[in-house]
Amino acid sequence: MKQGIEFRRRWLLLGAALAIVAQPATAQPADEPESILPDAIAAPEPAEAPQVSPSPAPAASGTGEDMPTASIPVIQPLPVIEPVMVWTLGDAQALLGVIEGIGSEGLIPADYQLSALRQAILAGEGDELNTVASKSFSWLAEDLRDGRTPVTARVQWFAVDPDQDVEPTEQLMAAALETHDVPGVLAGLAPTHPDYEALKTLLAETPETEEAKRALIRANMDRWRWLARDLGEVYLITNVPEFQLRLTVRNRIIRTYRTIVGKPGRTATPQLAEEVEAVVFNPTWTVPQSIVKGEGLGARLLANPASARRQGYKVTKGADGTIYVVQQPGPGNSLGLMKIDIPNPHAIYFHDTPSKQLFDREVRAFSHGCIRTERAVELGMTMAILGAELPPGEAADISRSGKYTKVEMTRTFPAYITYFTLGRDIDGDFRAFNDIYGRDKPVLESFEAPREAKTTQRKSNEPIIQLDNPL
Repeated sequence: MKQGIEFRRRWLLLGAALAIVAQPATAQPADEPESILPDAIAAPEPAEAPQVSPSPAPAASGTGEDMPTASIPVIQPLPVIEPVMVWTLGDAQALLGVIEGIGSEGLIPADYQLSALRQAILAGEGDELNTVASKSFSWLAEDLRDGRTPVTARVQWFAVDPDQDVEPTEQLMAAALETHDVPGVLAGLAPTHPDYEALKTLLAETPETEEAKRALIRANMDRWRWLARDLGEVYLITNVPEFQLRLTVRNRIIRTYRTIVGKPGRTATPQLAEEVEAVVFNPTWTVPQSIVKGEGLGARLLANPASARRQGYKVTKGADGTIYVVQQPGPGNSLGLMKIDIPNPHAIYFHDTPSKQLFDREVRAFSHGCIRTERAVELGMTMAILGAELPPGEAADISRSGKYTKVEMTRTFPAYITYFTLGRDIDGDFRAFNDIYGRDKPVLESFEAPREAKTTQRKSNEPIIQLDNPL
């Protein structure tokens, strides 16, 4: 009884604390980010394994198909058209000053027509200055806003950065020339996440002689520019090589969770920027046909119904002879007791796992692409409280019911799946993370080559791999 009262008390505290998130940013003390969630929060113990019901299973959480690849329609990217506007000498000189010091942002001054701009300024106002200054500004704004790395060098990059839609280059240039504040407009394009500024500080502190370290810093600064400049008020962000997921409020870490990510190779986890649309408690899992048919699971289970029931599988056979296997809710379900829906073409999501011993491994790249998350029920309840305004007690009851329950979000949150090989860890210390997928090399090589002109391509055109297999 005492434990039950304590559990309820903790979750009532959680509900009150999470309400702070909805307040204006000024309501949260800058030096007390951890006050939003009490340290004492604990996820509820799972209910006993439910009996497998003979009735039809709820909507399956998987696709039911193993679709190894899905081709992306190849649309030939077009070159970006740069605006040309009228420049005064004062504005052009201000632009020149920004370019000369742009190394502090991890970019390369020579990329932005440094010599040509100096000559055009010496020649005075006119068509030549307008053309050169406009192009220099455009290229610099594009790189500060969207990243210097060509999209073709961003392996498995499927997170579309919205910044160029929010602040198109023409609008930025017009604002810079109207206000005569070229440095201010360009400075306003920097990512707002504090880890970007921390990398910038680290770059300034790193001697020029440490070329490899400086190159890695520049590459990871650029990765922040591939994302939205402002990631949102409340969001999930996971760094794949770090094997960590962060629940973040106003760019401050509130909770962290160890993760298990995709194995290197065909099942490597892609980089995405999606929305949390629902939390599924006690999910089902539709077993892919690669296992049902390819590995003979369906035939074995049909031949032994008692074994199927014991393992929590419901097996049906279609009129065409196709065998379908759906794993019912329970602690032994391959998705565990919780799944967070972030709809995307790759069938990637966050979920629980019955194999919790794997979280103790240092290198945790074991999955087929999806992200297994420790303390997943706690995370799911937090998302349900934040996103569906579910009372903490109700969230706890649903999670312990043993019944498939999908909680739709009334307030969606961004979820970012990123890939940083240098940055601050969950304790705030700088660390280099193992490049488990070999994605650094093309980024580093792109910085060694001349800047490529931007095109309309905004994400990778590599094949989408859909395995939907949490095993």
